[in-house]
Amino acid sequence: EALKPKGMLISFLYPAQNTDLVNKLKAKQMTVFGMDCMPRTLSRAQTFDALSSMANIAGYRAVVESANAFGRFFAGQFTAAGKVPPAKVLIIGAGVAGLAAIQQAKGMGAIVRAFDVRSSVKEQILSAGAEFLEVQLEEDGEGSGGYAKTMSKEFIEAEMALFADQAKDVDIIITTALIPGKKAPILITKDMIETMRPGSVVVDLAAEAGGNIETTKPGENYVYKGVTHIGYTDLPSRLPTQSSSLYANNIAKYLLSMGPKGRFNIDLEDEAVRGALVLQSGEMMWPPPKVETPPPPAKKEAPAPVVKEELDPNQVAFNFALGKSVTVTSFAAILLGLAAVAGSSLTTSVTVLILACLAGSQVVYGVTPALHSPLMSVTNAISGMTAVGGLVLMGGGTLPQTGAQSLAALAVLVSMVNIGGGFIMTNRMLGMFRREGDAPAYRFLYLIPAALLLGGYVAATAAGVAQLSGMVYLVSSVFCILAIGGLASQTTAQFGNAMGLIGVAGGLSATLGSLSVPSLVYQQVGITMAAGTATGVAVASKVGVTELPQLVAAFHSLVGLAAVATAIASFMIEGAHATMIHKVSAYIAAVIGAVTLTGSIVAFAKLQGLVKGKALVLPFKRVVNAGLIVAIAYSLSAFLAAGAAGLSWLLTASVVAGVFGFIVAAGVGAGDMPVVITLLNSASGWALCAEGFVLNNNLLNIVGALIGSSGAILSDIMCKAMNKGIANTVGVFTPPPKIVPKAEGSQEPQGEAVTTNVDTTVAKLVNAKTVRIVPGYGLAVSKGQYPLAEIVQTLVDSGKQVQIIVHPVAGRMPGQLNVLLAEAGIPYDIVLEMEEVEGDWDDVDVTLVIGANDTVNCAAEDDPNCDIYGMPVIRVWDSKQVVFFKRSLAVGYAGLDNPVFYKDNTNMLLGDAKDVLNDLRDNLRAV
Repeated sequence: EALKPKGMLISFLYPAQNTDLVNKLKAKQMTVFGMDCMPRTLSRAQTFDALSSMANIAGYRAVVESANAFGRFFAGQFTAAGKVPPAKVLIIGAGVAGLAAIQQAKGMGAIVRAFDVRSSVKEQILSAGAEFLEVQLEEDGEGSGGYAKTMSKEFIEAEMALFADQAKDVDIIITTALIPGKKAPILITKDMIETMRPGSVVVDLAAEAGGNIETTKPGENYVYKGVTHIGYTDLPSRLPTQSSSLYANNIAKYLLSMGPKGRFNIDLEDEAVRGALVLQSGEMMWPPPKVETPPPPAKKEAPAPVVKEELDPNQVAFNFALGKSVTVTSFAAILLGLAAVAGSSLTTSVTVLILACLAGSQVVYGVTPALHSPLMSVTNAISGMTAVGGLVLMGGGTLPQTGAQSLAALAVLVSMVNIGGGFIMTNRMLGMFRREGDAPAYRFLYLIPAALLLGGYVAATAAGVAQLSGMVYLVSSVFCILAIGGLASQTTAQFGNAMGLIGVAGGLSATLGSLSVPSLVYQQVGITMAAGTATGVAVASKVGVTELPQLVAAFHSLVGLAAVATAIASFMIEGAHATMIHKVSAYIAAVIGAVTLTGSIVAFAKLQGLVKGKALVLPFKRVVNAGLIVAIAYSLSAFLAAGAAGLSWLLTASVVAGVFGFIVAAGVGAGDMPVVITLLNSASGWALCAEGFVLNNNLLNIVGALIGSSGAILSDIMCKAMNKGIANTVGVFTPPPKIVPKAEGSQEPQGEAVTTNVDTTVAKLVNAKTVRIVPGYGLAVSKGQYPLAEIVQTLVDSGKQVQIIVHPVAGRMPGQLNVLLAEAGIPYDIVLEMEEVEGDWDDVDVTLVIGANDTVNCAAEDDPNCDIYGMPVIRVWDSKQVVFFKRSLAVGYAGLDNPVFYKDNTNMLLGDAKDVLNDLRDNLRAV
């Protein structure tokens, strides 16, 4: 009566049972929301579900009340006075209240048994540590709205017989069975109560609806035949602080969801709003209209099994031998052709290049996958050796005085940004892999080879000893190779970073020592190198691990810019005196550098979110790309024929190559950017090689081949992990992969995704012995690695066997997730690669999949018509229980449904990964 007319009320209402109250509110033209009417099967509405909040409290309190009335310990004990057996608890109904009761009783040490007519809750009961009781009849009791339905007469008779047997054995019975709109079913009869042992306790959570126990007195606590009956109808109110807090959260989150930020709005298209709306300005809105479920799609015939054609072993052997023969013959023919055209002057440089490629590929294949991100970072730093070309060409005074000298200074500046930033970022990443208790790295000892190489060279040069520069170049090259080899394991990685730094320092020192320029030019060199190094160090010191791919792409662009600047400057200086080899090498360096420059800028923009990550679909793409390649080839012939006047053609080729790099990178979606980054890493190496041919510098040839091989191998690894070819991924002459929701003829996922909550997930983990965690890029986006690290530590401390499994293409660049996990303090020895656990999932109790989708999609193995069929995936579905952490049930990057979502052993825990992990960590610690 005290409510104002045309006001608003949000409350528990139960409109079906309280028609008089609803009519009074209607007469006042009220707008009324019934919190008890919230659609409970709507995933988004879980945070608004006040019934579940109160049921959770009621289930907990029911166990506390029963323990208070029970005359013995819950947990069994061996005492000097004798043995005390554990209490036996039967819980009927495994909804929210039932599961809460199971967890509490189990936590207090009781033997817990549970029964529910819904077969779908069996896994939840078992994961909570209770025994699941079953009747020998095949009938499922799943009803609407998450409740059970009324069962057949035969089933009821069978379950009553089961309850009668259990009543004779157990000490405590807690019942929770409700059927919406009906009186609660009688499950425990008077005769069963009379067979229970004196001192037993029964708690009836359905007392308000008539009760599941025949002898219950709603609202009372009394004893009948020696059995204590607890029929309280206000159990949530007996924990007033907790109930008020949860109820307030439910209502607050419900209000915040209704309309845009800062504005209240009743949207009748919103299921959560429409479902709970009882009255709107006095107009009856309850019950809500039924949501029309679309008819299930017509079942398609299962695709015919793929039958592999049996090949003739002789033909296979012949094809293998023929392929190898053609490859070797082509290799020999190309080298002989080069020698015939260029003469013996090219032989030494080509020899160095080929041997460097062979050595580089061997050490790169030895790098552990967990250190692929530091590998890219250290090669980024080493690729800053493009500074050597700029140093050789610098001139003027304190400032450059010509265009060529300005380009040379620019090349040195941006190269030093790469060197300073690359080594700082590598050192940061490697520091993240250190574990508490690891032996010191004793990095100061690496000052010994540094002092010998750098100090010895300076001293020898000052003493007038000539011709040491070439040997310093060789030693520096070997040190750069050792830098890659050191990344074979985390224990030797710091050695590798130190060798890379000494190698680059040695190469730059030998270059400076061989210069014959005025002292003012040395001042210009010093200022330029210091400014570039300081800039790189400052940037790399501030960038977070999640922004590492963007940083790598940005640094790649600087290598491309340095290569273009050096190539153009060298031709401007040499002009008519440039040899054929010099001109061709300068042209190649400019073209590769321009492609690297623009492609890296596009990659940076996509990864940073400055532009949309979707692939650019260019009309007549193949024709345009072919035209650009023809233009580059024609410009080369014109450049060679023009002599000293060929600068305009070199500039034209650089611009055309830049456009080509932009189109290629823009035509690749954000999901394939890891491949683009590794290809650009490779391109920066080959640009460095070309610069080495321009300057006849074996150091640049060796280091360039090392970086080029590294990027090419990483690209190959990434493409194999995605079951794609490099050509198809980049799509120079092919359209980008077409992403469609479902491929023609693909299999439809069967079943329904079952959502879960944090409490149930905690119970699964508590009762598990082996736990595996599969992270994806969603973990990086949400920055959830920190609470994950605390969860891992809690599980390890409690004796669980925990492993984290990483897919090769998880993240935005190779090895990014390994660094991300190391940054959070997760020991690297429990982080394994996919190949290390292949076929080893049957004994895993619980697998948590956090922010991953396509990399754990079983359709890649089962459905030949699936777009990602053949892609190696992590077989999480073979573990006993799987919990997916996702924002929603949306598809992954490939646009495909994941059948694993609908498997019987899978639950979906929806929400922001970081928020959910924080809740999981707190609840796990509490348990």
